[in-house]
Amino acid sequence: MTDFIPVQHRLAAAGYNIGSIDGIAGIKTYTALLAYVAQRPIDAVAELGKALATFAPQYGIDITPARLANFVGQAAHESGGFKYLRELWGPTDVQKRYEGRADLGNTKQGDGFRFRGRGIFQLTGRANYRASGQRIGQPLEAQPELAERPDIAVHTACDFWQSRGLSQLADSGLEDTITRRINGGTNGIIDRRKYVARAKGLFA
Repeated sequence: MTDFIPVQHRLAAAGYNIGSIDGIAGIKTYTALLAYVAQRPIDAVAELGKALATFAPQYGIDITPARLANFVGQAAHESGGFKYLRELWGPTDVQKRYEGRADLGNTKQGDGFRFRGRGIFQLTGRANYRASGQRIGQPLEAQPELAERPDIAVHTACDFWQSRGLSQLADSGLEDTITRRINGGTNGIIDRRKYVARAKGLFA
């Protein structure tokens, strides 16, 4: 199990109010962790931190430092430092190609926009909204905007992490493979590595 005492000491030394240094990762510790990694004000990530304190233990993401550091680092990149829980829409040429993509389940007119990326891992496509919603017990296909809600944004990311076996990859040190599982390629890999390394530094 992850030892959070060094993490709490480092976060407190960096000026974050994490309450007691007791090794228990609660809402304050998780919120400070997100704020530190993304270099954001703590209030800006408070709801995400609260959700992560709930779901990280449920999905076993808190069991090893490698899991938690990779999860938080990847999420920081995907969400622009936890600023965006909905994909910015141009539409770009790539976004235009969401429309009609059978592999994403986008079979109805307007699905590309309707099921654009949401959450801290940017859940994308009708089929993925449907599958994730069924697993976490939320009507995401019928109400895709729910995936922008901070608690659900974190829950869908934890569900994705588990469904793709990413904890095992993190424990094996296969960090770039995690990027490919999340992104489908290596887009933003330098930025992802930077965030992951920053998170890992708290546990060193």
